[in-house]
Amino acid sequence: MPTISTFFWFKEKAEEAASFYASLLPNSGIQNVTRLPGPMAVSMVEFTLEGRPFIIMESAFGAEPFNNSVSIAVLCDTQAEIDRLWAALLDGGSAMACGWLKDRYGVVWQITPCRLIEMTKDKDRAKAERVLGAMNKMIKLDLAGLERAFSG
Repeated sequence: MPTISTFFWFKEKAEEAASFYASLLPNSGIQNVTRLPGPMAVSMVEFTLEGRPFIIMESAFGAEPFNNSVSIAVLCDTQAEIDRLWAALLDGGSAMACGWLKDRYGVVWQITPCRLIEMTKDKDRAKAERVLGAMNKMIKLDLAGLERAFSG
């Protein structure tokens, strides 16, 4: 059976980034670091985040900068989880909008309350529209503010 893994190409600091990411989420860790022989100084870091497999290849040769087309979404149950992850990932990075940020390694993350997904799926489309309107005015998502918008 095929295995699917998210693969990143970093110019540098692959092992540092994987260690940092794994420190933020339970059921996460580095499984293997391989330094490949040859003049290109390539290394591969295999790790998991919340049990999901990721690989970072580190090589300055040919690496492209990350962009907003791909992000890692973390769905959080509480504002405390949102606040903790936001602060950690934002350190050395930059805030974007609507719960998105770019970390110090250039990877884009979405730190999102699970409840937001539920609210946007509500059959009362006016409630969903209010929530999306509130979200569009936020940088870091505020669960209480989203709930207030949902309630009207």
